[in-house]
Amino acid sequence: MTRLGLTLLGVLAAIMLAAPWLRGHDPVAMSRDHVLAPPTAIHLRDASGRWQAPFIRRTVVVDRLARTYAEDPSAWRPLVGRAPEGARAHDVPWHPLGTDSLGRDVWSRLVTGGRLSLGLAALAAVAALALGVLAGGAAGYAGGLLDTVLMRACELVVVLPAFYVVLLLRASLPLVLPASTVFWAMTAVLAVAGTPQVARAVRAVVAAERDRDYVVSATATGRHPLAVFLVHVLPAAWPVVIAQGLLLVPAFVLAEATLSFLGLGFDATAPSWGTALQEAANIRAIAEYPWVLAPAVAIFVTVLALTLVADGRQEAARGPLA
Repeated sequence: MTRLGLTLLGVLAAIMLAAPWLRGHDPVAMSRDHVLAPPTAIHLRDASGRWQAPFIRRTVVVDRLARTYAEDPSAWRPLVGRAPEGARAHDVPWHPLGTDSLGRDVWSRLVTGGRLSLGLAALAAVAALALGVLAGGAAGYAGGLLDTVLMRACELVVVLPAFYVVLLLRASLPLVLPASTVFWAMTAVLAVAGTPQVARAVRAVVAAERDRDYVVSATATGRHPLAVFLVHVLPAAWPVVIAQGLLLVPAFVLAEATLSFLGLGFDATAPSWGTALQEAANIRAIAEYPWVLAPAVAIFVTVLALTLVADGRQEAARGPLA
């Protein structure tokens, strides 16, 4: 299962990195002639039934009010390469996952939004891990009053439901912010919300390692406490840190999607997975235009992949006899 998770993560990473070349359309460009248009069909046979290289036909509006569409057989183009002479290849857009209620290409918004949502989640997870290692390491190694103060502060956040902590922190900021400011603000909010659980896990490992013989021996040689901590104590906590990171990233992906869906994250113009899910806010959209659920599928695959990798690491840590 770990291999499956890593494969899914590799595919997602490749798509996100290649998003500028894969998206095909401007993710914020709107088309009045393609509002909630279905995914463009790929054909292998022409009108006479002969096999052809994959090609697509132009989608035209049949009834703008009812949002019904049909294909124009006279306007087509090959999926790859140039159209032959005589083919009306102009104005034959390809929408692999259809369009949304504003005529924006769902595929372009999906791959572009993945870079935004996954980038935010990964950066917030790294920040939470750094803060958690700093706080938990200091508390577990120093002990005493510092340990008490830091752990009580972490417990104050942990005892509250994580979602409400994120909502509270986000609500303390101005509602309307530029997209770049929203990115960094949400990164900071999620990092603060995720720090306590990392700190508590690291503190438990460090406190247990602090009194082991090899650490006591290193301290007795007169080495600086910081050097002892970094060289002898902290490495024991890395497996826990990695496991926490694998759990934080999917949690932060869901948190960003939830906040943006509720209007507390990115605004509708920013193509994040959360804002794209606003298209699926009513049952009619799900029933009649299921392609707008593509961001939900992407979130599910991301969470599944990271969960499989995290479970695989936990099974490996327990060993074959566990």
